[in-house]
Amino acid sequence: MKVFSSEQIRNIDAYTIANEPIASVDLMERASEALFSWIAQNLCTTSRYVIICGPGNNGGDGLAVARMMFFAGFNVVVYCISSKSYTSDFDINLARLKKISIELNIIHNESDFPTINKNDIIVDALYGSGLSRPIDGVGAMLVQHINNSGVVVVSVDIPSGLFSNDNPHPNPYPVVKASICLTFQSPKLSFFFAENEPYIRRWYSLPIGLHPRAIEENPTPYCYMEGGDLKSIFRSRSVFSHKGTYGHCLVVAGSYGMIGAATLCANSAVKSGAGLVTMHVPQCGYSIAQQLVPTAMGRVDIDDRYFTSISDIEKYSSICVGPGLGTNPLTANALANLIRDICVPLLLDADALNIISQNKGYLSALPPNTIITPHPGEFDRLFGKSDCGLERLRKAMDVAKKYKLIVVLKGAYTQIVNSDGCVYFNSTGNAGMAAGGSGDVLTGVIGGLLAQGYSPINAAKVGVYTHGLAGDIAKINYGENSLTAQNILESLSLAFKYLEK
Repeated sequence: MKVFSSEQIRNIDAYTIANEPIASVDLMERASEALFSWIAQNLCTTSRYVIICGPGNNGGDGLAVARMMFFAGFNVVVYCISSKSYTSDFDINLARLKKISIELNIIHNESDFPTINKNDIIVDALYGSGLSRPIDGVGAMLVQHINNSGVVVVSVDIPSGLFSNDNPHPNPYPVVKASICLTFQSPKLSFFFAENEPYIRRWYSLPIGLHPRAIEENPTPYCYMEGGDLKSIFRSRSVFSHKGTYGHCLVVAGSYGMIGAATLCANSAVKSGAGLVTMHVPQCGYSIAQQLVPTAMGRVDIDDRYFTSISDIEKYSSICVGPGLGTNPLTANALANLIRDICVPLLLDADALNIISQNKGYLSALPPNTIITPHPGEFDRLFGKSDCGLERLRKAMDVAKKYKLIVVLKGAYTQIVNSDGCVYFNSTGNAGMAAGGSGDVLTGVIGGLLAQGYSPINAAKVGVYTHGLAGDIAKINYGENSLTAQNILESLSLAFKYLEK
């Protein structure tokens, strides 16, 4: 699913109108039918709906929805902001509404604001994705009134006051704090960043039949990745395959007190389908590793507590380095040597990234299409502090192109940034996965897929999606508060089973 700018959406709307062909007011009707259908199927049918409309096409959507709800027997009241200039489609829907006995109120000033009862549901149809400047005047006061209501707020297309792409951080402007946003055709870029969470808790994308050719031909670096997108890249197994068919993954991880990270990573590589997995751990972790990951082979470092050297890496199909590794100077030197000698796909995580942040020269030595999997703190240590998620993403796009890396920015809607600058936002996962060890599991999954011959970008896509899906399965069984990395690990089999189907 492509993620478009507001200008691109306007162009796609215009193309649809011209080439379907369809009148713009009829396209609005189609969008409003999708809104009404979702509300009727998912929200309370006995609540009073207070539909608040602005003077543009977003308000026109609200008027059309109000009409549909009225005819379906909903308790509906409509409020429209007074304006000297309404859009033509707004005027058409306003005229249609005036022909029925629905309560219609015009807002001239603050005294005209609706009284909101505790069981009401507000439909925010004030300002859509075409908003070009901050809301002011009566509109700004109305946004504050909505936010103070304490009731469920459903925003049409985008919370009023939020821009589709760039928003200041912290945001000083009035923005509706939506409980639910019903967005048309595809999500907006601003939905994917933590700084906008106060304004958009949940969103749902409603297809409205925009012209497929316009969608296909409009370029964008941003995509929203869902399960169906993996059908063409996920591999089924051959009847005559054997363990050698699926590669050999080397996990270089663990230090004194952090062997658990290594075992989580190695177990995940096994569960992702790698034919063979070997763990390289310091001597203090050997017996632990053999007991907790009996399906993996073990090799030990010459040092008792840290990773300090490694040889004979040519036989492996992929190598992932970092979980629980520590940042000892000897470990940093060993990592430099490994980077110099490696000739197979490489994934770097956790302390491997922290070592690079202290030795920036390592970056230019990384092989093309190396995968790095930083959380925001690790990314900021590597490439400088970012004030918000959008700034961090744009920096990741620049970094990926400059160093020919694949950057997996972990978090909500984990962002996979390809070396060509294209970005894939993940659709799986939940807040319960914000727990120690979750990233170690992801590293193992991607490393295991790399061993099987997936290209680095496809290994990142399948790995991130499946890891998040395992977290969602674990959430069903354990809830969010008590969810652990071990729960995610145990749920990987069911997540891969889903992809197999």
